[in-house]
Amino acid sequence: MPGNSQRPNRRKTGTKKGAVVGSGGQRRKALEGKGPTPKAADRYKHKANRSAAAAARRTSGPDKPRATPGRRGQGTREGAELLVGRNPVVEALRADIPASALFLALGVDVDERINEAVQTAGDRGLSILEVSRAELDRMTGGVLHQGIGLKVPPYAYADLPDVLASVDGPPLVVALDGVTDPRNLGAVVRSAAAFGAHAVVLPERRAAGMTATAWRTSAGAAARLPVARVTNLTRTLRSLQEQGFTVLGLDADGEVSTDSLEVGAEPVVIVVGSEGRGLSRLVGEACDQRVSIPMTNDTESLNASVAAAVLLAEVARQRRKG
Repeated sequence: MPGNSQRPNRRKTGTKKGAVVGSGGQRRKALEGKGPTPKAADRYKHKANRSAAAAARRTSGPDKPRATPGRRGQGTREGAELLVGRNPVVEALRADIPASALFLALGVDVDERINEAVQTAGDRGLSILEVSRAELDRMTGGVLHQGIGLKVPPYAYADLPDVLASVDGPPLVVALDGVTDPRNLGAVVRSAAAFGAHAVVLPERRAAGMTATAWRTSAGAAARLPVARVTNLTRTLRSLQEQGFTVLGLDADGEVSTDSLEVGAEPVVIVVGSEGRGLSRLVGEACDQRVSIPMTNDTESLNASVAAAVLLAEVARQRRKG
């Protein structure tokens, strides 16, 4: 009948499409449990996760890692830095800078530096990990990385009294007063190691620390020369004076020139001022002598690391002579 022609042919539809799959048609594996629900603090974007991250930041000191619990990929940031760029990474590996992993972007253009980095990292037993370029971009905060990054651990600062107790002969220490450029810090560390210094001292605040950039600039010297951090540089200098040190402050207007310096063979602290303002007032007042470097009249000043190298070279010359 005409009315019957309007009814859907359920048998035909079922034959074409098959039976509707309900829970009874699911595979057994799909019905298996997925394990316990992760803790709230381990779930990314959960309020408890954010609270745990904030607590970790509050309790982390200047030398402690700042972890972000529960977020995938954050392991490369927890107390570590990523040294990036083909030349910096190769130089760091050549200098045997401590590292734990080498990251390579998928599809990176391979050249001699990439090959050397992979070979050296493999010889040292480092993890070699391939990540997407987008992931490496995220890990480096958008810094130009050239498809390669080296994970280096946080620097282990030395205890200055322990370092001085182990010195045989008159100690030589370099102190930095407000040097904020990590490249200058690394260059000073390199010069200090080259001319026989026993330690470099940094203030904890308003100064560069031993970052990956400083590591790289030191060309591996930071692995050999102890670097200490102190709470108050002026108080530390006064304490060293009480122990028999002569404190020499580098100053373009200093009353003593390197040509007339006579205390190089004694226990000495060389104080290097910041890139712009030089020695701070309190640190300058704590110095026994302010030392200038003779230069031509048309030269205003030297870079902090270069000036430190000149005075270190003179002190080393006097020690060899003495």
